[in-house]
Amino acid sequence: MGIMTVSDRCFRGEREDQSGPQLAALLPQDEYAVFLRVMVPDDEGEIAEHLEAMCDAGCDVVLTTGGTGFSPRDVTPEATVSVLDRNAPGISELLRAEGMRRMPLAALSRGIAGIHGRTLIVNLPGSPGAVREGMETLLPLLPHAVALLRGESAGHA
Repeated sequence: MGIMTVSDRCFRGEREDQSGPQLAALLPQDEYAVFLRVMVPDDEGEIAEHLEAMCDAGCDVVLTTGGTGFSPRDVTPEATVSVLDRNAPGISELLRAEGMRRMPLAALSRGIAGIHGRTLIVNLPGSPGAVREGMETLLPLLPHAVALLRGESAGHA
């Protein structure tokens, strides 16, 4: 498992990263080992480079937090698209739909999900609340998604 925090201010040390550590804490430790955690600025090239490196390092799942909004510096979805082999739109649609049930502004998240090689990449917003809610939605899907990507399970998704 890999976790990437995308934030100019956190990268420069001007703000403490709360969402990345929260992501790690929300993962059941008996099922998921976080072996790569990175913090990058809101730079499309750097985000894409680190995503590819995390996938190449063997992460089954890479979760990003931050950079999914409407700000001109929010480029996480664009960087993610640039490294994807296949899209997984149902995941991002579900995350937005569930988020909007609690907070209508969740509709403004541009986060996406998709597959690079055998790695699932999912963009989550940068706020701790959105990370918590997103993980509540995502966690039940991860075991089957990872098994399918590993070729360990035949099923219908």
